[in-house]
Amino acid sequence: MYWYLLLLFLCAFLGGLSVFLFKGGNHKQLKLVLSFSGAYLFGITVLHLIPDAYHGNDHLVGVFILVGFIFQIVLEQFSEGIEHGHLHIHDHDKPIFPLGIMVSLCLHGFLEGMPLAGGYQQQLVFGIGLHHIPAAFALGTILLANHQTKARTIFFIALFASMAPAGYFFSDAISSGGIGNLQQYFNRIMGVVVGIFLHISTTILFEAGPDHKFNRRKLIAVLLGVGISLIGFVSEL
Repeated sequence: MYWYLLLLFLCAFLGGLSVFLFKGGNHKQLKLVLSFSGAYLFGITVLHLIPDAYHGNDHLVGVFILVGFIFQIVLEQFSEGIEHGHLHIHDHDKPIFPLGIMVSLCLHGFLEGMPLAGGYQQQLVFGIGLHHIPAAFALGTILLANHQTKARTIFFIALFASMAPAGYFFSDAISSGGIGNLQQYFNRIMGVVVGIFLHISTTILFEAGPDHKFNRRKLIAVLLGVGISLIGFVSEL
């Protein structure tokens, strides 16, 4: 499991650090990664996470899926859609720390890591890791655009990258400690994460290109994302 957590951290951390390697605002390769990750995220949500969330006949899971979906909409009022790689850069003469973006993005990552303690590992780890790459890149870009120093930018990228592993450790500590048994609520926690994933993945897909249209390269990226999620599903049957 610790290997998975390290992978989660590195996906976000290295994705954020890559902001120092790219210049200019036209990141075509990143947009392809975004399209691929959105399609893969949608695929694993439909094929793996929704069936897992409903395992156990908890009839309130659907309510928590809706809660997660709406909660993500609320978060994006503060994060400006950075979770799905969108860049909303505002020019400032003085250093301004984007507190709302940072807090909402960290909360988003923390919630996504919580179900990992319930055994939802491989597919969920890959889904989280993939969509955290463009999110961390966007975060790094916004921090630099707001005149944060290189050291502060790296620190806050690392802080975001640590949120999903922290969510795992938090839920694992509660479920195995004396505070209470969180295990019985994992399906509902998963429902919230499923709602978040549904919002993020569909937003990525609907906004994959100008006028909500797909060019050939993005269509291939989307088909690859869905195809790989389907291969993983079939291999487990």
